[in-house]
Amino acid sequence: MRQYETAFLITPKLEEEETEKLIEKMAEVVKKKKGKMVNIEKWGKRRLAYPIDKLDEAVYVFFHYEGDPDIPQELQRRFRQTETVLRYLTLKKDAQTQLRKKKKTGRIEKTKRAEERAMETAETEENRKKQPEKPPEALPEAIEPEPEKLSEEKE
Repeated sequence: MRQYETAFLITPKLEEEETEKLIEKMAEVVKKKKGKMVNIEKWGKRRLAYPIDKLDEAVYVFFHYEGDPDIPQELQRRFRQTETVLRYLTLKKDAQTQLRKKKKTGRIEKTKRAEERAMETAETEENRKKQPEKPPEALPEAIEPEPEKLSEEKE
């Protein structure tokens, strides 16, 4: 089964009881289609970014559910039939969103490891400073080119 998130905006002109009935009615669609409702978020009245049907506010509702692809289609069909629903949007959640969370925790572990390495290198540098310096080893004598080769190169 796939995971979906459906957001819809309800007109603020409805009373609270009517709004609750509409939300329950839409939630029943998921149950009738053999889906599993994970979470219902009711944000309440919020200001809109731009006016819709000369309204500046709307009631925001989010459904998080699992089910077959026919559930979002049925919800969208019912949203279109209902005049009190101003806007709706359904998103299919994919497994990549869960992978991103795992990567973020991995990053934290990587930073901890990097900090530990930095501490270790700092400790080794301090140990090196405490130890007496060794005299530099004798460098091998430089090899001088033969005079014949130098005269050839100049010409």
